[in-house]
Amino acid sequence: MTSAGSQAVPPRIKSTSPLTLFTGAVLAFIIGCGLVFIYFFNPSTHGFYPVCLFHQLTGLNCPGCGATRALYAMVHGHVLTALHDNALFILSLAGGTIWGAHFLLQKRKNPAARLHLSTKFVWAYLAVAILFSILRNLPAFSFLSP
Repeated sequence: MTSAGSQAVPPRIKSTSPLTLFTGAVLAFIIGCGLVFIYFFNPSTHGFYPVCLFHQLTGLNCPGCGATRALYAMVHGHVLTALHDNALFILSLAGGTIWGAHFLLQKRKNPAARLHLSTKFVWAYLAVAILFSILRNLPAFSFLSP
């Protein structure tokens, strides 16, 4: 307890730990290398990219089919091509980027902020991915297929 004449001392603000900075730098480096790799090697012409086993076994498109080609189109600035190759991936990438930027801003204001993803959101996203998979394999929605 404090007496009437004394003042409460505010808590010390922790600085960002070196491990956090190192982890962020390594993650940024890995993502940057991956984007440079995708930029120079077209998935449509280079055969070393992994193939979709679901598509290979069933002939149907899964929610991820076309994501590598979509990313290739995005790093070249071809947004409409990227959306055609995999709209779910591109919209998820945009949403994830916005969500990540929002989290970083919250983290700057409150260093104790934690990354939280609600269970309802995860189930809703899973439902959207399943619906996307079903629709992109129907003739009426062939525009969703890569």
